[in-house]
Amino acid sequence: MSYPDSVRYLYSLGNELKAGAKWGLERMQMLLAALGNPEQGQRFIHVAGTNGKGSTCAIVASILQASGYRTGLYTSPHLIEPTERIQINNEPVTPEEFVRAFEAVHVAAEKVDTPPSYFETVTAMAFLTFRERCDISVVEVGLGGRLDATNVIEPELCVITPIAYDHEAYLGNTLQSIAAEKAGIIKPGVPVVMARQLPAADAVITERARELGSRIIRTQEARVRNIELFPRGSTFMIGQDAFECGLAGKHQIENATAAILACRELGIGIEAIQRGLRYVKWPGRLEIVSSNPDFVLDGAHNPAAAEALAEYIQAFCRGKPVWMVYGAMRDKAIEEVTAQLFPLADRVIATAPDFPRALRPEAILELAHRPDATLTHSIAEAIAVARTAPREAIVFFTGSLFLVGEARRLLLA
Repeated sequence: MSYPDSVRYLYSLGNELKAGAKWGLERMQMLLAALGNPEQGQRFIHVAGTNGKGSTCAIVASILQASGYRTGLYTSPHLIEPTERIQINNEPVTPEEFVRAFEAVHVAAEKVDTPPSYFETVTAMAFLTFRERCDISVVEVGLGGRLDATNVIEPELCVITPIAYDHEAYLGNTLQSIAAEKAGIIKPGVPVVMARQLPAADAVITERARELGSRIIRTQEARVRNIELFPRGSTFMIGQDAFECGLAGKHQIENATAAILACRELGIGIEAIQRGLRYVKWPGRLEIVSSNPDFVLDGAHNPAAAEALAEYIQAFCRGKPVWMVYGAMRDKAIEEVTAQLFPLADRVIATAPDFPRALRPEAILELAHRPDATLTHSIAEAIAVARTAPREAIVFFTGSLFLVGEARRLLLA
């Protein structure tokens, strides 16, 4: 089978977020059993949360690589190609490696009563690949935690990043119910690094860890000081150790702190931690891809992520024209996100990525009450409008990660 054929088959399985989808670990467990349980006997760090879990995974993986480990990284969604979801030492697997893993899982799937989903298939592919090539792997939860397909692993460390409202239709409409799903990754006796949480989420996670005898390492107890923010990163100190973070935004300091504490718990030395943090890359998160005008990609897809982007704009874009290319999925909190972002933009360009769940640009404008916005019906059209911005402007491509991925592919082609 060719790589395009494997991708077409995966896409034919449909989006994971669909009405009537069956949630549970039984199908994933049967699939892995048919594969000889490749998830067993491996070293894993498991990361859940609402915001920052992808960035935290990327930082931890970068640090582990800097310390000399052959490091696997499993994240979702991808921006351009599905190969991005399975990385080894910061490089996506090749199309040929992707196909080999896909074919093995596809054969095993025939032994399972119900065909596995897209996400279950790729998760199994990641476990197969990491077993063959990695010393240790960082695994990001796809959705929730308790019933997520990744929650079949036995990690040596769990990390829970900040929890906020998102995917309420699947995880519940209270912070307590969402936190309970995220806390479902905690395993008996396995340490948990916990980022700062709202009190309701903190209480749920703390109680779950207590029930399972799992020690909590809290980022709020780290002595973070001397914070300096820059357009492309930050510097800060924890105790007597100085750090430079290669990811932009004040919110990344919390993610970096969680990653630092996680790697300390794993016994990684300070020099490797400093080096991995300095050179970490995580595309599509306040990523500057061109200049004059600056084009910045950032997947601010929920209110908490929008708040982080708004904070960045207010800190670094004063006195400069701010343009915003925005598109979103239908199941997102459009009004809350646009209420935070659109008042900061001198010009708004509403658009829609090429994805079935994308909200029509006209509907965005109805929800956002921005009558002066420019309406476009494709990312290519939105980019053409954005290129007319003044040279001193900063243009943010934001909202859905699907928009960010499509824009990134076109802009970096």
